[in-house]
Amino acid sequence: MSQLPRFWNLGWSSFIDWWSSQSASEQDYVTTTGPSQPYGQQHLNEPLLDHREGQLFLTEAFKVILEEVLCKGTDVNEKVCEWREPEELATLLDLELREYGEQQYQLLQRVRDVAKYSVKTNHPRFFNQLFAGVDYHALTGRFLTEALNTSQYTYEVAPVFVLMEDEVLSKLRSLVGWAQGDGIFCPGGTMSNMYAMNLARYRAFPEVKLKGQWALPRLAVFTSQESHYSVMKAAAFQGIGTENVFKVNVDDRGCMMTDDLSEKIELAKSQGAVPFLVHATSGTTVQGAFDPLEPIADICDRQGLWMHVDAAWGGSVLFSKEHRHLMRGVERADSVTWNPHKMMLTGLQCSAILLKDTTDLLKRCHSADATYLFQQDKFYDMSLDTGDKSIQCGRKVDCLKLWLMWKAVGSQGLEERVDRAFAHTRYLVEKMMKREGFQLIGKPEFVNVCFWFIPPSLRGKENSPDYQDRLSKVAPVIKERMIKQGTMMVGYQPLGGRVNFFRMIVISPQLSYQDMTFFLDEIERLGNNL
Repeated sequence: MSQLPRFWNLGWSSFIDWWSSQSASEQDYVTTTGPSQPYGQQHLNEPLLDHREGQLFLTEAFKVILEEVLCKGTDVNEKVCEWREPEELATLLDLELREYGEQQYQLLQRVRDVAKYSVKTNHPRFFNQLFAGVDYHALTGRFLTEALNTSQYTYEVAPVFVLMEDEVLSKLRSLVGWAQGDGIFCPGGTMSNMYAMNLARYRAFPEVKLKGQWALPRLAVFTSQESHYSVMKAAAFQGIGTENVFKVNVDDRGCMMTDDLSEKIELAKSQGAVPFLVHATSGTTVQGAFDPLEPIADICDRQGLWMHVDAAWGGSVLFSKEHRHLMRGVERADSVTWNPHKMMLTGLQCSAILLKDTTDLLKRCHSADATYLFQQDKFYDMSLDTGDKSIQCGRKVDCLKLWLMWKAVGSQGLEERVDRAFAHTRYLVEKMMKREGFQLIGKPEFVNVCFWFIPPSLRGKENSPDYQDRLSKVAPVIKERMIKQGTMMVGYQPLGGRVNFFRMIVISPQLSYQDMTFFLDEIERLGNNL
């Protein structure tokens, strides 16, 4: 097997040709043999793991991943999911963990089963979440990240990624409009939003780090009624309390109403609370609404409040010259959450908290000065050890997949993806408006298309007393049918006073006009007899 290292220089097709050319004995080794001895019985002077055996298994597992996940999983003629009821699925997967290990051929079947019965989020007709599709350069970065298996906290164990993260964060900040600043990659947008709340509180009351919440007055946070639920989680987690999150009214599009923001701030003050943070949103989860950042920034300036913009979903519009106006005023914020794993397709997960601050606030707020990691007498620049900025110790490398993808397609390629998503959204809305039975919640501001499907049995009966109740049952039934048939996946939800409606997300670069037409046809096919 001396040719093994050449895998990394081969394309997938070349790799498969190479594998097929190997002798039967070499292939059988990975498919018929198990561990040479039970763990614990090897001589202590010998390696516990057999690298040759492991590498053979890995090459065969990659072949399964390529076939099941990246070929079938992106084929429009294949199912988005193979639905099984939980009891049946548990039996098929044979989930029980036993005392002794299995043979390699059995493990490869486990890999195949996991791939087969998992939802294919790379499929062109997966519209269910705020992420979809696959970028192969980013995926390569994800494979490489896993293989290198290091932690992003010190330069000594992650020299490449410390420098890479700094470059990527700097480029993201420049798109926001900041020449300088700080930031860090976090395990998801919820954590990024939690960072912002913690930083805002620390800036207003630095004594909280030593004395805790008991030494502070009652604090008040302000966010829109349609902001992400992570604001409530952060308030609960940090001891601020969910009752101290003041929900600001929104207009019909879901955008924060700044007049009500000012009123809520005064209301909080009248109750003895101290306002310290306004949490705005660029791209709300359901309607894709963009809060008006300029007037929000004016209020924050007058009141001396930290302004955070949750752009986890909508941040990628900053790549587009045509659409970045949706975030006009973002440069006036103190912090921004941005999830490239959503519209930019880097893969889960990739989220950054970006800061305008240049006073090392991030480190001052979170540092614990662990001497076994952050020794002060190291032989290199200690500022390269960024781990004390984080509330974590070990931190996964999330910058490589974004960096490699960005290197591959450039900012221009990322802009094209954003513009393409908007174009497909416009096309879908135009076609939807011409079809009977499709009722838009409102004209989309972003790539979230929210609508009701009105089956023939309900058309013209809007004034019936049970209309809303019957309409609320339509989306769940259509969703069940599409999942069990595996044809596509799209989400639904109620919102405010609106009963269940569909939320179609249009982001994957794989999409075509044909997919948009299929989506409408399929909703009709699945729902016309309701």
